Amino acid sequence: MYTAEELKEVVEKTLGGIKYPDSPAELYDPISYSLSVGGKRIRPIISLMSSNLFTDRITDKIILPAVGLEVFHGFTLVHDDIMDNAEVRRNQVTVYKKWNANIAILSGDAMLIESYKLMSQCDPANLPAILQCFNKTAMGVMEGQQYDMNYENNPAITEDDYLKMIELKTAILVAAGGRIGAIGAGAATADCDRMYKFGLKIGMAFQIQDDVLDTYGESKVFGKNIGKDIANNKKTYLLVLAIRLAKGEQKQKLNDLLKSQDIPAEEKYNAVKAIYDDLKIKDLALDKIKALYNEALAELEGVNVKPERKEHLLTYVNKIMERRS
Repeated sequence: MYTAEELKEVVEKTLGGIKYPDSPAELYDPISYSLSVGGKRIRPIISLMSSNLFTDRITDKIILPAVGLEVFHGFTLVHDDIMDNAEVRRNQVTVYKKWNANIAILSGDAMLIESYKLMSQCDPANLPAILQCFNKTAMGVMEGQQYDMNYENNPAITEDDYLKMIELKTAILVAAGGRIGAIGAGAATADCDRMYKFGLKIGMAFQIQDDVLDTYGESKVFGKNIGKDIANNKKTYLLVLAIRLAKGEQKQKLNDLLKSQDIPAEEKYNAVKAIYDDLKIKDLALDKIKALYNEALAELEGVNVKPERKEHLLTYVNKIMERRS
């Protein structure tokens, strides 16, 4: 059995071992840069730990598809940063700010192709099932991103709308890691399904945790500018709850803050955060994270392997649920 730390080393070594052509440098250098600035590698680690539940042999046919998930995730981040006008990610300048938007778009596209190349290096017998999962996941992520953009200027978004959006945009890629890892290890279909649902709940909890950290985290620790979501009227779990729960003058003030085009970002952040504090939004969000986490544990409990084989995975998800960045 492997620990998460050992599997992260495998992921980093594999990512670092991918060789890209020297030319055109404007296409390939941003790929190397975006994959080298760090990250938690949650998606490939979940995939590899899912495989490790069912087999002790973590071969390239399991590792490379897992790493493909990280390259795909990197592609989405490169494009997301353009859409969000984000200047910093993981305490580093984003690709489109370091180069330009056109280069970032094209390099992101190349990362998408690279992710499919890695995914296709699984065991040939597993290729149809893995590609079916990955194709559905990739399209779901695009749908989730479009919903995210659609929701920015729509005040009528419900909690269910939001949860569906993050299920698509964020959680299904973690879920795909759970399923693809299990498929690669030859797990039974029922266990592959359980690992998918496990990843889905963990992914949703992770995104809501991100929402909390964007308002209540520390910029140096979080790796992104705090309050960016509030400044951009980005629909987060916190904002959706606040829109539903705010009443009277407080609701009017929140609406005015969301409509304002000229209020300084820091002033807007402080005013919206004060409303969150009054409504105890952070506590409600933390309660939702805990509920999703417990649902994930219930799925993992049903996976048909000995309990001791789940210990490293449980240790890992406990750690990421306690993160501050």
